[in-house]
Amino acid sequence: MCTFTLPKTPQPPDWSAAREELRDLMTAAGWPADLICDAELALHELFVNAWKHGGSPAPVVVVVLLSDRALRTLRVSVADDSPTLPEQRTSADPYELSGRGLRLVRSLTHRFGTDPRKHGGKAVWFELDAAEGPAAWAS
Repeated sequence: MCTFTLPKTPQPPDWSAAREELRDLMTAAGWPADLICDAELALHELFVNAWKHGGSPAPVVVVVLLSDRALRTLRVSVADDSPTLPEQRTSADPYELSGRGLRLVRSLTHRFGTDPRKHGGKAVWFELDAAEGPAAWAS
């Protein structure tokens, strides 16, 4: 499991450390490149949403790899301080500049959801599954 918090700044936080940690972890575990790209894009969407809509100047990212003999699961969660749950927007206007992020996360991942945090706020998460990989994954 990897957990990282970025320094609080008034500017959009630099999510490159979170992306690199995710990529390195998945690469070392033998995940296919297409799923690594999907995970990076989904992480970016959740990260930006936590900063922009969740009011978190430094979202907390947790990455967990789970495995059993037949399946590997990646779970990525991004926590913010807002108790307001995200809503997937539906818009007929194809020229809107925002509002597609959660739809994108849903289409790139196998599962997606939100969990309340004990001391306020929420964690928005996604999961990706992959078939059993290298011997390092075997239990």
